[in-house]
Amino acid sequence: MVNKIEMMGQFEQYAKDLIKEHKIPGVGIAFNQNNERIYEKAFGYRNVEKQLPIDADTIFGIASMTKSFTCVAIMQLQELGKLSVHDEVVKYLPDFRTHDEEKSKRITIHHLMTHTSGLPPIATHVYARKRSIDQDPSAKDYGLDLVNNPEPAIDTYEELLHYIAKQDFDLLGEPGEEFSYSNDCYGILGIIIDRVSGQSYEEYVMDHILKPIQMNNSFFDLEELKKKENATTLYMSRYSAEGVDVYEAPLWWDAPSMRAAGYLKSTINDILKYLAMFLNEGMAGENRILQPESVQQMVYPHVEFEKGRFYGYGLRIIPNYFGTTFINHGGGLKGVSSFMGILPEKGISGVLLSSLADVPSDKLFLGALNGIEGREPATKHMHFQTHDVPVEKLSKYKGTFISGEGMKVRVDIVDGCLAILTASGPNPLKCVEGNLFIGTLEDQENLIEFLSGADGNINGIFYSSRQILKSSDQV
Repeated sequence: MVNKIEMMGQFEQYAKDLIKEHKIPGVGIAFNQNNERIYEKAFGYRNVEKQLPIDADTIFGIASMTKSFTCVAIMQLQELGKLSVHDEVVKYLPDFRTHDEEKSKRITIHHLMTHTSGLPPIATHVYARKRSIDQDPSAKDYGLDLVNNPEPAIDTYEELLHYIAKQDFDLLGEPGEEFSYSNDCYGILGIIIDRVSGQSYEEYVMDHILKPIQMNNSFFDLEELKKKENATTLYMSRYSAEGVDVYEAPLWWDAPSMRAAGYLKSTINDILKYLAMFLNEGMAGENRILQPESVQQMVYPHVEFEKGRFYGYGLRIIPNYFGTTFINHGGGLKGVSSFMGILPEKGISGVLLSSLADVPSDKLFLGALNGIEGREPATKHMHFQTHDVPVEKLSKYKGTFISGEGMKVRVDIVDGCLAILTASGPNPLKCVEGNLFIGTLEDQENLIEFLSGADGNINGIFYSSRQILKSSDQV
């Protein structure tokens, strides 16, 4: 019989090693089973200098975990008969269009929710948070190139739609055909919620999700932070010849026109109340948040974006995770690295929140889940066979891939091996099959696929769940 106390002890040493390696200032993690707390642990501090502790009510950013809340709002409006997820976006936003107007007209709400609209990564999110970035000296150290933003800030929904409409880009394919993770899609969903409900996106989520679930420490408005004593300080990391330096960077970023993509602040206790709603067929205590059919639509594996991994509505789904279903989502933003997950057949839910971006929150979460389930912390649910590729066949993959969101992926050959070049050094890639490789992203193994055109030449890369085009002028 597995000694779970021993397994969680192994996890805690594993976590301490990872946290030390990545210099994460503070991490909070907890799991419930059948609405009972089965594990809770805090590592580090919410403020390192003052050595202020973290508890289950400490407020963190949750970043893209917000996306599932946006989808809950859409499903509620569908239940009220105010929209259908299969309606075209232009039915509610006649001013929505792209350079390809005919394809744009065929994009549905479902396509937005599943990141299959065909929208490539563009700079909308950069300009939506421009006012925060421009007043934050730490922005230069963020993992994306955000400080080179010469265009005006996108403060309103009208400006967001206008910005998308004027961009000269090709859609990745017919709506529904191509998956590419898109903050723009969720920004647009926020506008639909605003226009259909007659409330601002933030007010709608507060009135119809946060309050009924009694998520009393969850909010969007940065002014609320000033009233909260138990909130984390944010941190940023920078690389130098001496290694990684982590420093206090207290300014929270905001994106008023794209809050639906990732700007909710919350706590461990509040997120576990939220996850309980999915386990209880849409009920939160005596309050019905969603009908059971809507919950099922949200957690249905609508599109496979990576081998064995699917996207639902604002949630990722692994149908076979050590023989059970694993529903999850993470988030990353300045001072935020978060992860939440549910094993519905086992009644288990969990959440991890931390105060530094680009750290392996999913690896920490999965290590704890392994311990709870009686496995070694580093155990993986999938294994990929890899093989060597002759150096002469690797040169076609070399290049720089740049997204409008500020992501730059540089691929080269280092010591006879294909590698992604990062600030911390080369990240080797191993070939699984064809143009599919496996590499490490934020200390977690990820599949990375090179995309080719009809001529067989590599013109893009599927990296960090996004389709990123190859730059014609190699930077």
